[in-house]
Amino acid sequence: MQLGDLGADVIKVERPGTGDETRGYGPPFDARGEAAYYLACNRNKLAVAADLDVAADRELIRALVASADIVIDNFKPGTLEQRGLAPTDFVDGHPRLVWCTVTGFGAESARPGYDFVVQAESGWMAVTGERDGAPMKTGVAFADQITGREVVAQVLAALAAIRGGVTAPRRLHVSLYHSAVQSLINVAQNHLVSGAEASRWGNAHANLVPYEMFNASDGPIVICVGNDAQFAALAGVLGSAQLREDRFRTNAGRLAHREDVSREVAARVRSNTAAFWVTALERAGVPAGVVRSVRDAVGTVGASALTGIAPPAPGSVRLPPPRLDEHGSLIRAHGWGAFAHV
Repeated sequence: MQLGDLGADVIKVERPGTGDETRGYGPPFDARGEAAYYLACNRNKLAVAADLDVAADRELIRALVASADIVIDNFKPGTLEQRGLAPTDFVDGHPRLVWCTVTGFGAESARPGYDFVVQAESGWMAVTGERDGAPMKTGVAFADQITGREVVAQVLAALAAIRGGVTAPRRLHVSLYHSAVQSLINVAQNHLVSGAEASRWGNAHANLVPYEMFNASDGPIVICVGNDAQFAALAGVLGSAQLREDRFRTNAGRLAHREDVSREVAARVRSNTAAFWVTALERAGVPAGVVRSVRDAVGTVGASALTGIAPPAPGSVRLPPPRLDEHGSLIRAHGWGAFAHV
């Protein structure tokens, strides 16, 4: 979908009958019977249903691949090879083709890739949740999303290399697991440098203080102090003499006295409303924000019940998410030329 947002012509190939499993990930379903889950990530595509066990459909796939710049699949190892559709053969036969296979746990693993399992095994859940609570997954499928963005980066880099006359790998593999572990970033690096096991910090931060949620008189806000100047500004806005003590001057000192800092900030924040504090802190250059509901957040951006959250420029929404095999006859008759007939 991200490639389609950026202007690529994208053909989605699905199994006949049921199609993409996410078509059934509901309720909620829209008036057409499509699941919101499916609608969230399938705009800007044409759709064709093809049975890889049918010779004519395999020929359709070969014809589409022959004129494609990029192919992305998420089949288990051997699925395509057993049907005479080996990606390596296509890449060898088409010197400008980039083929990327998305897996759960690597090119040699047949384990299915589900975001929740990946969050569990990649270390994410171990560091998510309240400090004394159980491990917790994130509220959305972030491992899936991060992997999708990794795919976009890799295939566009490969495509740019080809068009620039540079030799680069064209047979790519991206896994949810590696993408998720890689995304531990500073949490992983903390462990690599210190040798200590990472902990859960709830809404606090492993490396910065204060960088967490506090309760104002009418609801929660987050305050994110990223440097010493911001902390000095925070102390001024809160009117706290205690926070101006020398032991809190540097982030290392605040980390050493995390509980004292958090307790004092929490006590001050409770004295006024969320709107008051966010306005005052932003005026002083201290990052802060209210905790919004999904309803409130979606209302602040371009959004559609059919096509989802609008992409940032230069992306655009050109086509709604397709019904199963909606463009099958056009694609079978015109191949990639089907886009001219939509």
